[in-house]
Amino acid sequence: MAFVVMDNCIKCKYTDCVEVCPVDCFYEGPNFLVIHPDECIDCALCEPECPAEAIVSEDEVPNDQQHFIPLNAELSEVWPNITEQKDPLPDASEWDGVPDKIQYLEK
Repeated sequence: MAFVVMDNCIKCKYTDCVEVCPVDCFYEGPNFLVIHPDECIDCALCEPECPAEAIVSEDEVPNDQQHFIPLNAELSEVWPNITEQKDPLPDASEWDGVPDKIQYLEK
């Protein structure tokens, strides 16, 4: 079982979660982070660190967010690994909580 980054991370990209990950399983795209499912050890340290509440255990992903499970796996294979906290996107606070942001995902 792994943790999954979901919709609310898009256009926010807070990286507080990256800082606490003991196995460096986060990968960074232009406006979104993903977790590599084969590297995640299910330690749950990242979940409470996400200001946007965009990370949940795979078995707790809501039905309308299920497509983020394969998306995390797919993008973690092509995006670069991120191991240190960075500043969020400039307008992150404006996007936090906006629903249905998948159309804004930059690959």
